[in-house]
Amino acid sequence: MKDKGADLVWFDGQYVKWEEAKVPIMIHALHYGTAVFEGIRAYSSDDNLYIFRLKEHLERLHKSASVYSFTTKFSADELCNATVELIRKNSIKESCYIRPLTFVGLHGIDLNVSKHSPTHTTIIIFPFAKYFKGDGISVCVSSWRRIDDESIPPMAKASGNYLNSVLATQECRRNGYDESILLDKNGCVSEASGENIFIVRNGKLHTPQLSDSILEGITRNTTIEIAEEMGYEVIERPISRTELYLAEEIFLTGTAAEIIAITKIDGHTVGNGKEGTVTRTIREYYENIVVGKTEKFMGWLTPTW
Repeated sequence: MKDKGADLVWFDGQYVKWEEAKVPIMIHALHYGTAVFEGIRAYSSDDNLYIFRLKEHLERLHKSASVYSFTTKFSADELCNATVELIRKNSIKESCYIRPLTFVGLHGIDLNVSKHSPTHTTIIIFPFAKYFKGDGISVCVSSWRRIDDESIPPMAKASGNYLNSVLATQECRRNGYDESILLDKNGCVSEASGENIFIVRNGKLHTPQLSDSILEGITRNTTIEIAEEMGYEVIERPISRTELYLAEEIFLTGTAAEIIAITKIDGHTVGNGKEGTVTRTIREYYENIVVGKTEKFMGWLTPTW
């Protein structure tokens, strides 16, 4: 996105013109990556614009900040209300992406960030449709390993963590792939550069466990819940690289990517080279949920109009 997404952003409790939302060049987050963020989707339906799992995302924003001992000055409920109001003030009725961000401000060059360090929180919105094009993508296993809890907490959605993902993405794109899969320090499958991963073997879903250096994804959690609702068994466990080549189906889950099939990995064709039956049924169920067509999961949706 090269142009502004909406006329207004929310910044520390105020609705500010996109062009006027500026910060000093000495903010701590710019120099040291001391920021946490979320990615949230809002989906246009026939009668409304629904934000998907808004509160869960904003609660995770607080949890991520707490890992690094800095403070998000606004409660999750306040940020939920601000998000809805920001959509209304921008008169947005099309599907869009929402980016809340909390970052450390003018703290100097001292690395001793604490709950007393100055922080700012902003919410940015812009129109958004599909992240990946088509019904399936090709991926490679990256030579870069996923960050590990012994060095950087992967369960915190911190801005600095994504330098790891930048390296993996650059590598895969140079080599002609759409996305990369990172292994953890033990050589087990962790996640993609911006998504969690599931494989299907013998009709069962398998996904890496939290100790495999993954982000505890909200779309991952959603997928587990709806897969079990549909009668699929979901197993969280370490997954070896070789299992990626033996899987009947593989798919990724994430806010931006939603649910997308992997049809090739390291040149190996997955299944028949098309989106598999399990992936398709879960994806279609998910797509109905986010636009309010599934009564049981309406509690995950926040209407804006």
